[in-house]
Amino acid sequence: MGGGGGGDTFTVDDALLTLGFGKYQYFVLAYAALAWVSEAMEMMLLSFIGPVVKRIWRLSAKEQSLITSVVFIGMLVGAYSWGVIADKYGRRKGFLMTALVTTVAGFMSSFSPNYATLLVLRCVVGIGLGGGPVLCSWLLEFIPPPNRGTWMVVFQAFWTVGAVFEASVAWAVMPTLGWRWLLAFSSIPSFGLLIFYLCTPESPRYLCLNGKIKEAMTILDRIAKVNGTEVPSGTLVSDDDVVASDQDSTPTKRHKQGALTTILKLLSRELIRPTLLLWLVFFGNSFSYYGLVLLTTELNAGRSACAGHKVKAGETEDVNYKDVFITTFAEFPGLIIVALTVDRVGRRLSMAVLFFICCVLIFPLVFQLSDMVTTGLLFGSRICITATFTTLFIYAPEIYPTAVRSTGFGAASSMGRIGGMVCPYVAVALVQGCHEIAAIGMFEVIIILSGVSILLIPIETKGRQLSDNVKQKCQP
Repeated sequence: MGGGGGGDTFTVDDALLTLGFGKYQYFVLAYAALAWVSEAMEMMLLSFIGPVVKRIWRLSAKEQSLITSVVFIGMLVGAYSWGVIADKYGRRKGFLMTALVTTVAGFMSSFSPNYATLLVLRCVVGIGLGGGPVLCSWLLEFIPPPNRGTWMVVFQAFWTVGAVFEASVAWAVMPTLGWRWLLAFSSIPSFGLLIFYLCTPESPRYLCLNGKIKEAMTILDRIAKVNGTEVPSGTLVSDDDVVASDQDSTPTKRHKQGALTTILKLLSRELIRPTLLLWLVFFGNSFSYYGLVLLTTELNAGRSACAGHKVKAGETEDVNYKDVFITTFAEFPGLIIVALTVDRVGRRLSMAVLFFICCVLIFPLVFQLSDMVTTGLLFGSRICITATFTTLFIYAPEIYPTAVRSTGFGAASSMGRIGGMVCPYVAVALVQGCHEIAAIGMFEVIIILSGVSILLIPIETKGRQLSDNVKQKCQP
């Protein structure tokens, strides 16, 4: 502790170290986890409703792919927009709006009378889902540095819980009640976010950075009371206040920034390299993750159709729920890998290794294999890509300082949405068009580029404290 200007001072990280990870953080984690379960369910249902709606409304492969792509188009807009709102007006206001949009549009989409209406409503759902990075940044800013890797892995595990739960609900609901009921049931967790919203606190780090020291101290005092600890003695300051004192500048003026100013900071000399490389990694990771999810429902069926094995209507399900359910469970060992490596091996190296292993597992899919072997390879690939995705969501917000954390994470996530937008045309349209080798080849190239890009980012955040200023954060 300490800083410029004389007297004892402490930062939010100093306070969190003293306060520890206790009951208060468990509540914050529970709320963020509910949001993560909600987002996972809304995303995973895309692999179930696409084949069914295609059959019912007699859609083409490209029209089916568009049902998934419009969600990512919405997320592309939402990820950046909610990040700017969260950095300018607060984390709480950011995820309140995302929850409202997701809940209303998600529920209403179950009443879609036609294909066009479904596309519009699912795009709006995507805009709401784009706020996921805001929740990640919010949670991250309550966790003491030594616990950050572990608890962010626990948080990411709730995505897997949501994915598995969605697969279970789809297996139970779709064959009997139909796709509309699946859409309605999948919106229920979002209602929970609205119900418990009033109990959620603002990030003390955000408040401190924006000069609201009294409000930040109120929250830190509340954390201390719930956790049974004490706030450090002295004056609460942000990292920027310390830097400003040393440089004789005025931090409060620096933080009143618009969206353009924030983006220019992301492309500043200190941040441009990690920002651009992170965009490439997010694109590749999202393309690969959602592509593998879609391949699970498309690859075996597509090859059978291309081989001339026609199936009479009514003799098979639109989706092989068993295969989807099995491969979704691959996310659990992926999380275990992250828990074992993220704070030991480091973020960058562990992601790079897993990307390259994923390439090795996907390559045999260019050949005609049995359904069991294909499912096994997809299972292994899903383990790797889940682990990289989880680590990336821990690593990305750690790179950026508080003033641009939500915007930087949101912008990177937006690049990922472009990957998700493109992948249905590879995993669905190309496979159904009997171009499986071309589809697998594209996955190989993009995953390799992602592995190389993550190694070129000059920052490793393992064991580092979060920062409020750019210069401190970007030193390799």
